Amino acid sequence: MSTPSAVPDVVGRLRAAGCVFAEDEARLLHDAARTPAELDALVDRRAAGEPLEHLLGWVEFAGLRLAVEAGVFVPRRRTELLAREAAALAAPGSAVVELCCGVCAVGAAVAAAVPGIDLHAADIDPVAVRCARRNVPRAHVYEGDLDAPLPVSLRGRVDVLVANAPYVPTEAVGMMPPEARLHEPLVALDGGADGLDVQRRVIAAAPLWLAGGGHLLIETSGAQSPHTAAVMEAAGLHAQVVRDEERDATAVIATRPPRTSEP
Repeated sequence: MSTPSAVPDVVGRLRAAGCVFAEDEARLLHDAARTPAELDALVDRRAAGEPLEHLLGWVEFAGLRLAVEAGVFVPRRRTELLAREAAALAAPGSAVVELCCGVCAVGAAVAAAVPGIDLHAADIDPVAVRCARRNVPRAHVYEGDLDAPLPVSLRGRVDVLVANAPYVPTEAVGMMPPEARLHEPLVALDGGADGLDVQRRVIAAAPLWLAGGGHLLIETSGAQSPHTAAVMEAAGLHAQVVRDEERDATAVIATRPPRTSEP
């Protein structure tokens, strides 16, 4: 829509609603709207607390513009750490699996950084799966709970298994910003009493899928990372914690020892 004179008014409305980056958001909403009426409706929805990305239909992640739809989990900038570390461990031809993939932000970033990977992804949310298939059309994207829909042919040959599983403790979900707790699926946020319930399930499943020397990467919080690492060690994996202070991001990376039949 080519009516830039509307932007100052939009900025004021967004500022009044508490939007910290009102100028940037105003420009994005202006560019997304086709008519003044549509812009007005978008601003009203943003002022009411809907995530900006849901209104735009896309999110920027690791230099990529990824499709999102209303109601899906919006990838956070901190998760770029997970993508970066996964890409560093992958190579052309590697079998890479993203569980709890959402719109497949990590998988898309790894595929962009390492062309030629064999990418598989799964999520329980059908809307997220639809977005993931748009974002990584050459990948194999499955709908289902964690590893349940993965093909058995992947067992024992996955080089990189990555998961941004929900890790917010149940009692803390209510303290999250309204954008998240009111507009994103609870299943993508709630990690159980201590935030580690879904992570435990991913870690328990990992040895079945990982090749000898394969890697499991999980995003978590700084406070939870020692516990995530301990669960990995108990599962027979060798774990280390990595931090990105700029993004306030934490991930735990574990390596599966060679299988007994391997040299």
